[in-house]
Amino acid sequence: MPSTNDPSKPDSARFIDEAAAAIRSLHDVRPAVEAAVDLLVATLKSGGKVLCAGNGGSAAEAMHLAEELSGRYKRNRRALPGLAICSDGTALTCIANDFGFDQVFARQVEAFGAPGDLLVLFSSSGNSANLVEAVRAAQTRGIKTLALIGRGGGALHGKADVELLVPDTAGAHVQEAHQVVLHLMLESIDATFA
Repeated sequence: MPSTNDPSKPDSARFIDEAAAAIRSLHDVRPAVEAAVDLLVATLKSGGKVLCAGNGGSAAEAMHLAEELSGRYKRNRRALPGLAICSDGTALTCIANDFGFDQVFARQVEAFGAPGDLLVLFSSSGNSANLVEAVRAAQTRGIKTLALIGRGGGALHGKADVELLVPDTAGAHVQEAHQVVLHLMLESIDATFA
């Protein structure tokens, strides 16, 4: 199809190629992908629960993981404990109002987390102070942490027990790669628990 040369329209072929390249870059970090999958499955096998958080589009990814755990992915299996701590608007606004937005996840980790649980963080940049504070809260409670990040990792880089850093600089493409990893984690959960 010929180009329309309309400057208001993105170059769809280039965008698709860039997204595919970000997903292919997961081959370069396969040990981290496998470590992320193993940590999630091990947490659930040992009876721990999964707390998920992110901001904006990454919050949607966190909610996606949580709902697939308590619901199902492809196969029927028992419900698994997943909680998106970014989805309760009343909790978020209450905590932000009383303690500041940096504490919106840390307070919920303190409230709901226990040793043996896992905190899964999604961030395309890794620079969200509320996610860094959530990691600190998890560490003080003996909760393992998994960070799915991109664009160099930002302030979260090196802070989580397991880190999956997508080697891409475009936030949208980092999120697309995170979505592939999320589905890979769910494939393993289905294989383990169905």
